[in-house]
Amino acid sequence: QVQLVESGGGLVQPGGSLTLSCAASGFTFRQYAMSWYRLAPGKERELVVRITGAGGVRNYVDSVKGRFTISRDNAKNTAALRMNSLGPEEKAVYYCKAECYVCYRTEIWGQGTQVTVSS
Repeated sequence: QVQLVESGGGLVQPGGSLTLSCAASGFTFRQYAMSWYRLAPGKERELVVRITGAGGVRNYVDSVKGRFTISRDNAKNTAALRMNSLGPEEKAVYYCKAECYVCYRTEIWGQGTQVTVSS
């Protein structure tokens, strides 16, 4: 079964940290670039960061540069997003996405994990 399963969301205080995980199964993980998106209440879905299949290139949205770090482990079919110095405005549902536009299944989305930043 092709799927992505996120975990690691929760409640954190402003200035705190969380690490989100994304476990992949059912497809050749290393062929896919991985991205993290977030959907905040009342806002459009935002691409936060993307990493290529081999992990050599990472692209971050300006607002998270220096605070968020994406990583992947192709041996374990997992990706992670370490988030530091979280602000209340970053409360959102965070989704991981796999993409490979030369593959049969071009996009795969996880179900999302809620991150709440509040004191």
